Amino acid sequence: MIEQTVNVAHFSDLHLSGSRDRSQAERLERLLDAVQERQYDHIVISGDIIDTADSRDWVFFRRILERHQLCSLEKVTVVPGNHDLINLEEEMRFYNALNPDFAGRKRRFRRKLGEFCEIFGDLMTGDGSAGEFPFIKVLKFGSLSLAFVVFNTVYPWMHTENPLGARGYVSSAELHALQHPEVAEALEGCFVIGVCHHAFRIYETGFPIDQAFDWTMELINRTDVLKVMNELQVRILLHGHFHRFQTYMAGGIQIVNGGSFHYNASRFSALHLHADGTFEQQFIDV
Repeated sequence: MIEQTVNVAHFSDLHLSGSRDRSQAERLERLLDAVQERQYDHIVISGDIIDTADSRDWVFFRRILERHQLCSLEKVTVVPGNHDLINLEEEMRFYNALNPDFAGRKRRFRRKLGEFCEIFGDLMTGDGSAGEFPFIKVLKFGSLSLAFVVFNTVYPWMHTENPLGARGYVSSAELHALQHPEVAEALEGCFVIGVCHHAFRIYETGFPIDQAFDWTMELINRTDVLKVMNELQVRILLHGHFHRFQTYMAGGIQIVNGGSFHYNASRFSALHLHADGTFEQQFIDV
């Protein structure tokens, strides 16, 4: 009997500029060609799909997926990054930066997240309707059931709390939603993978400059997130944001950083998952 193995390709931080930079699109097409030639079962893209927070560029990216026949729940999972949802240049304009209307800023942020969910709804719900975060998807591959737990970590721009728009936070509403008993029931018997944008570790050194950088990039409530991931028996967490291809452990969970397509368009992370619960991870150069 041949053991069931599922192969997942993971990359991150595309930072596409839409039709304004065709060379980026060509590099992405080549990477997708390489992944499909190797017959990977699923692709995960962990945020910062675009560099502009312009929904027209999400549509441009979506058309690339469509050309490769990848716009389906079974084939691709995506999550937004801070560059998808926050236009830092706009937020830091003099008027906006001094505007104390934080409630209005949060409403605009929620609308932007809603746009993302509408454009990529079929990758989240499978039926063409708009999705929302968090969401789970369970895929059957013969004797192996693979589940993705997908949540948003992007946090609205704030003068003091998030001045560069790069800090992350998972809302209490999302964490509570993931703790609903129905979620654990849906994941029972699955190999569970978590997907988000922000890293669970940056530099973590004693040097002040590294500590300052860590603060601007950190997932603020990562301890709470890891607690929920452990409750859901997540085996692997996939993220991007910090532009390094790396693996590490956090909270007893294997973490994989998908690096940055923007800086290395010829590398991706590969996961090989087996029906007996074991797995291997490697970085592939094409």
